[in-house]
Amino acid sequence: MIKEQEDLTVGSPFKKILLFSLPLMFSNLLQVLFNMSDVAVVGRFGSKEALGSVGSTTTYVILFTGFLIGIGSGINALTARYLGAKDHIRVARIAHTGLWVSLLLGCLLLGIGISIVRPMLVLLNTKPELLEDAVIYVYIVFLGLPALAIYNYGNGILSADGDTKRPLLFLAFAGIINIALNLLFVIVCQLSVIGVALASIISQYISAILILISLFHTKRPYRLYLSQLKIHKVEVKAILSLGLPAGLQNAIFSMANLFIQSGVNSFDAIVVEGNAAAANADTLVYDVMAAFYMAAASFIAQNYGAGKRKNILKCYFIGLLYSSLIGLILGLGFVILGRNFLSLFTKDKEVIAAGMSRLVVMGCSFFISAFMDCTIAALRGLGKTIIPMLLLIFGSCIFRIVWVYTVFQHFKTITALYLLYPVSWGLTAISVLIYFFFIYKRIYIQDQKRIEKNI
Repeated sequence: MIKEQEDLTVGSPFKKILLFSLPLMFSNLLQVLFNMSDVAVVGRFGSKEALGSVGSTTTYVILFTGFLIGIGSGINALTARYLGAKDHIRVARIAHTGLWVSLLLGCLLLGIGISIVRPMLVLLNTKPELLEDAVIYVYIVFLGLPALAIYNYGNGILSADGDTKRPLLFLAFAGIINIALNLLFVIVCQLSVIGVALASIISQYISAILILISLFHTKRPYRLYLSQLKIHKVEVKAILSLGLPAGLQNAIFSMANLFIQSGVNSFDAIVVEGNAAAANADTLVYDVMAAFYMAAASFIAQNYGAGKRKNILKCYFIGLLYSSLIGLILGLGFVILGRNFLSLFTKDKEVIAAGMSRLVVMGCSFFISAFMDCTIAALRGLGKTIIPMLLLIFGSCIFRIVWVYTVFQHFKTITALYLLYPVSWGLTAISVLIYFFFIYKRIYIQDQKRIEKNI
């Protein structure tokens, strides 16, 4: 019997954040395995061209999926805040409205994504021999966007209440099916790129259906009822005010990465394929670290809603410690064992050597991103998303585009391109840290004034 409720405002935050994060971590890892199994199966049992086709779409796909993840994180922060405040009416309205908002946005992004995929991939300098398969892959994979929207919505609500185990179980079940279908469609049916795309969307719909079933049968305040599936304008505004900046933040971040992908695509096919294989390590490490970001946001939001201001800073520092430490350990692990990791995706020694160029730079730098991302998540828990979004746009997005057209154009090496990641993380981290402590100080002063007034 899985415990459905967890009060995130009491007990030892060191222990509770770790226990809260572990199921999230494994959930995120399973989502990474969805994509990694696509790349691994098509790379090992398909062809180098198929591997390059799937890899060439990564940044474009993340542009849209990142938006939906941002919407889910906004729903998570709102749900956690009102659960902390014991406002069960608002929790129920957010749950019912959030389902509609997520589903509609998933369908909207599906339409936009498939309508502009070809010109966008051409703009990214996708190799002509990879283009057709890349377009087909995106067409099929994007059919799963509505399901991805629903899963992230449900995961956000359950996690806000401390229930991170059920989303993990749902994703594990869907992940097993995904891998089995990958092997069936690619090895037996010889469907190559089409096969891995079909396997992905089938597994996404399975995980979405399972999480909806759990929300319709829970006894918590966010239980879904068909008769109450209505759109409440106040809740729509609240969800979009937090979710849209977070979603746009992810999307704009990915748009900047489109310029990086364009830089990668300016090299030969070996570099493109090596980058595609090595990028799987990035996603894996990011998503493990992201478990602690979501934990920090949920804990901070519940404590903020419950009026326990002193716990906010403690939860932030614990989340930052865990995320930066795991980023450092995993990053160095990939530097040491990088060739073994890359051999999962390709047997070509030249492709592996090209992939190592990325792994060495990124592996030594992942921990820096924690100072940026964990702080942004903490600010989201406090209901602040606009300023962090703007700081991210200037510190990481605009800066990255400038770097591509200046530093990279000057040196014209792949290492010069990869170095923009740690530099942009560091610059953005400094700006959001300053803003976070400014907001925290303002909250602390407001509380002190309220206490003095009551006295």
